[in-house]
Amino acid sequence: MSDTSLPDQFKGVSRLKLFLALSRTPHGLLDMCTPAFGALLWLGHFPSFYVVVVGLVTTFAGYTAVYALNDIVDYKVDREKTAKVGLSNSGSDLDGFFVRHPMAQGLLTIREGICWAIFWALLALIGAFILNPVCVLIFVGGCTLEAAYCLLWRVSPFRTFVSGAVKTSGAIAAVFAVDPEPAGMYLICLFLMLFFWEIGGQNIPNDWSDALEDRQLNAKTIPIQWGLGVANGIILGTIFLTLGLSALVFYFPRPEDSAAFFILPLAVGCYLLLLPALKLSKTRDRSHAMVLFNKASYYPLALLLLVLIKILF
Repeated sequence: MSDTSLPDQFKGVSRLKLFLALSRTPHGLLDMCTPAFGALLWLGHFPSFYVVVVGLVTTFAGYTAVYALNDIVDYKVDREKTAKVGLSNSGSDLDGFFVRHPMAQGLLTIREGICWAIFWALLALIGAFILNPVCVLIFVGGCTLEAAYCLLWRVSPFRTFVSGAVKTSGAIAAVFAVDPEPAGMYLICLFLMLFFWEIGGQNIPNDWSDALEDRQLNAKTIPIQWGLGVANGIILGTIFLTLGLSALVFYFPRPEDSAAFFILPLAVGCYLLLLPALKLSKTRDRSHAMVLFNKASYYPLALLLLVLIKILF
């Protein structure tokens, strides 16, 4: 694509914003807190400087590649959505911080997007292999599930469970990166907590906010297929499960810790997840669905801060 055909804010060096938008980097940076939280909570201290550096590079590369993969697989659907209902260049959601779906809007070519995704995927694979070959399998599995999630958009509302599994992969891989033999019970609780957080705090609220447009394109999402009442019930149910599991996740690594350390994640979850979910339940307003989505995006960061405070002080 010729640089002269682009809007002024995306010319020259600023064109990097389009690639960052393709990978939803602002959201991806928050998601990076998830593997950091899972690994540090289990380990109880910082790993070696070498593992930290390789881990950060690998995590950034992995999330950058997976989010780009989402837009690559969804390219035709996003093009159709752009033509029929339009896309806002920026919005109240983190995913639209720069511009939404730059390939679908013709701001990036599909070839550019694929090259970008391949570069970061290869870097993620190299880093994952260095940390622990098990992490390679988890990353490949996560990419496969992400592609399946996209392809199920017009097939089944159960795709939300696939999304939940994808969001857990980074944290599970991070635990194996710092300990080749972690406790199975910790992994199960961590998986389930993040699984339910993604479904109730991210996936369904995002589908709720897009329901009006998605209905015109025959999407099969939970709010469209089963109605807002069922969607709301699933949101509240999964958030309550997330809160309960968060206490277990903080308890299992070191049960001798102060009870306050197990209660704090409950308080964080109530503020970032439960309160906006209850507000959405009361109003049934799509704007409050996006409020829940945005606040839930900061949940891993808040949990990571709790763990860092515990380690440092």
